[in-house]
Amino acid sequence: MSRSVSLFTTLIRTHHITSRKKLARVKKAAESHHLHVLVRSCGSPGIMYAEGPDAVAINTWVSFVQALRYKDFQCPRKPVCHEILADGRINDAGFEEVASVAEFGKRMEQRGLGGWWRIGMGYEYPDE
Repeated sequence: MSRSVSLFTTLIRTHHITSRKKLARVKKAAESHHLHVLVRSCGSPGIMYAEGPDAVAINTWVSFVQALRYKDFQCPRKPVCHEILADGRINDAGFEEVASVAEFGKRMEQRGLGGWWRIGMGYEYPDE
């Protein structure tokens, strides 16, 4: 059974994520800020999603990732509070890594953020 919780979320897009050293630092920073992070690595595009109960922690983590100087770093979805579908484990601090954009999209759908993610990635345009 899913329930909805309010968490701060952000989305980062880069050209690619292949460096295991940088990824280890991203993971360590997520753990130190008690965030849940989902990463699409192993090629292009590189995608990172983070969620947590604290806006300051999310903003600090985004600044840390930006300082790693990933090629073509973009934060198309700035940190903001969202209602996330939680199944008891989604909002726990942790680190998940997926190898495909399709799997990343599936995880976003599970959180109730499918449209938010597609617009952030440029796959859809917002209704105006």
